[in-house]
Amino acid sequence: MRDLLSTDLHRSQTEQLLLPLRPGTNLAGVFERVFRRLDLRRPPPGFGVEFRPYAGMRSSIRLRDSLARVHISDLLSDAPPLVLEALAEILLCNVYRRRPSREARECYLAYVLSPPIRRKTEATRRKRGRKRLLEARGWHFDLAEILEGLKRRFFRSELPRLRVGWTSRRSRTILGHYDSAHRTISISRWLDSPRVPRYLVEYLVFHEMLHAVYPVERDGHRRVVHSRPFHAAEKKFPKYDQARRKLKLICP
Repeated sequence: MRDLLSTDLHRSQTEQLLLPLRPGTNLAGVFERVFRRLDLRRPPPGFGVEFRPYAGMRSSIRLRDSLARVHISDLLSDAPPLVLEALAEILLCNVYRRRPSREARECYLAYVLSPPIRRKTEATRRKRGRKRLLEARGWHFDLAEILEGLKRRFFRSELPRLRVGWTSRRSRTILGHYDSAHRTISISRWLDSPRVPRYLVEYLVFHEMLHAVYPVERDGHRRVVHSRPFHAAEKKFPKYDQARRKLKLICP
């Protein structure tokens, strides 16, 4: 039976998503109920479930012997029971190597990517976390100069104020990253080299700037990081094809 969230999800999903968590809700009981619905054909473990003050929307499960320890971000402490059941299904399927149902993924994403929860998550990340960046002026490229030049050429008032800098690590796998909570763009220090063409660094900064304009979206049960409007805007970069080919050569 693949519909693991019960028929209530189909009858009144929107209505139930508005219901707050009842005081004194037994979190271990939530996981026990979902475990039974998954029909894993094994004895259920004991569940130790607690909220943790993480900087972001993070949750984890660790199974050891006959005990499953679950840590859930306290950003979900006010989440409706239906959302917690969806998260329980996702975590349990992950640890038992099952595929969570489409309904569970859709329910969870609908909640965590809703505007109020997204704003709450980013405010919490700003309060609890820090973003460490090296100065924008590197040995060969000045990222602040590149960002300002791109802003004048391609962006108008829709772009928020951004901070840009080099990463402390010389990563060859993560070349750029946009942090929506801290509104920062980080570029791998590995690219601050005379062997790297300027247009490639410009393209990477441009790509991360677009994330500030086109945030992560939800398409049903899928999390869409690069939407169609994002891709269309990205192709306006003058050396888009050349930059993509170069990236494949240096980071296969």
